[in-house]
Amino acid sequence: MTADRTVLVASDLDRTLIYSTAALALGMPDPQAPRLLCVEVHESKPLSYLTEHAAAQLRRLAAETVFVPTTTRTRKQYQRIRLLGDHTPAYAICANGGHLLVDGVSDPDWHAGVLRRVADACAPLAEIRAYFTATTDLSWVRKHRVAEDLFAYLVVERERMPLDWLERFTDWAGDRGWTVSLQGRKVYAVPKPLTKSAAVREVARRAGATLTLAAGDSLLDADLLLAADRGWRPGHGELADTDWTAPHVEALAEWGVAAGEEIVRRFRAAAEGHLALRINGAPTALPDPA
Repeated sequence: MTADRTVLVASDLDRTLIYSTAALALGMPDPQAPRLLCVEVHESKPLSYLTEHAAAQLRRLAAETVFVPTTTRTRKQYQRIRLLGDHTPAYAICANGGHLLVDGVSDPDWHAGVLRRVADACAPLAEIRAYFTATTDLSWVRKHRVAEDLFAYLVVERERMPLDWLERFTDWAGDRGWTVSLQGRKVYAVPKPLTKSAAVREVARRAGATLTLAAGDSLLDADLLLAADRGWRPGHGELADTDWTAPHVEALAEWGVAAGEEIVRRFRAAAEGHLALRINGAPTALPDPA
């Protein structure tokens, strides 16, 4: 496909494009399992994978469009990933929009603006951490963590977590300008102004993009999907568990690493269709990539 830099593709990473061993969901007989490519190593151990086919298609997608990895990970965690081999995307979004990376370096003006918006609208991070300390215990919380001095999260034993704790914390944090999301074994508390969508809009402005495609699996991806022209969510994850939907967002049937491969296929098909419409001067309705 000919490159079309008017198309921006913003995708969540964990459990959307890349998968840990526990999240692969390889339910087929072993001889039918797809070949996997490890794209992240942590402490000398393989950590995250996608299928080899998805990896090849993703490299093509990145050459054809403005591809923007869009993650809640910190910059250090993101930099462990070699999603495109030795190639570094021109733009990436880390810390749920707190850092906009340009050629791998955080844009200081963007980050300063984020800090101002969070300070104006939200209770301080210290108040969230104090709530964690006062209401949790070691019987079900394994770790307390702070990410980039922007948000906090817990690593929990989900089966031991008190059933009503998450609901009470969500209500309490919401009154103070914070969003709560349960993703796997992690409970995130993120300031409401700290969004992937705001950073993606800024990248679209800089790149001159006229079409934005997006994918994600968690509550923290909902604003990203709503801001896109077209989006996809996998058949697993927080959004699937709550039957979250929007008119322009398609819920895929695929689970696990197979969903990651299907998402890349949908991205490429939609981008190719957009290019064909521009070249042929056809109406601007988006094609169905299925």
